[in-house]
Formats: sequence, structure tokens, C-alpha cells
Amino acid sequence: MADNETPSLAGDSDSSEANTKVVSAGAFDIRSIIGGLLGLYGLILIVTGLWFTEASDKAKADGENLNLMVGIGLLAFGALFIGWVILRPLKIAVHHD
Repeated sequence: MADNETPSLAGDSDSSEANTKVVSAGAFDIRSIIGGLLGLYGLILIVTGLWFTEASDKAKADGENLNLMVGIGLLAFGALFIGWVILRPLKIAVHHD
């Protein structure tokens, strides 16, 4: 079966396949929600790390700007999730009566 074909159950007739439409989950795909939230939290941490982190905060983390580093990681991971949604969209078979 090719990737673009919809799977059919045993006993399905051609008339039921004519009533089936394949649609994308779009914004309701959990990967897009997770990717968006990770990206948002990443942006917040990047802004915090660049403009609102003081020397005392860096001293607590052995001189490292952890807000900036974790923010970049979250933003990259969120971008991976969004890329996954774009490259492999979730297809849902909708049956019309």
C-alpha cells in the first residue's frame, strides 16, 4: 500500500470508500501544540537570558547563562516538532453517510 492510500477494513465496499474523505488534523495535532509551547517557553528563556540575567544569577550556575542555553535548546526542539508536523502531517479518514 502506498503512503497516500487510505487503509480499508475487510468487508468495506467501493461505495463506502466514496463516502470517505481524508483530512489533515492541522492545529489540533498534538505535535503542533507541543512544538508551539516549547518554542514559546524557549523564546521567553532566551529573552530572560539575554536581558534579565544578572551576574549573581550566573554565579549560582558556575558562571553559565542557563536561561539562554536552555532557551536555545527548547526553541530548537520546538522547531523540530513543528518541522515534523509540516513534513509528516497527520491524516484522518472522515466517513460521510
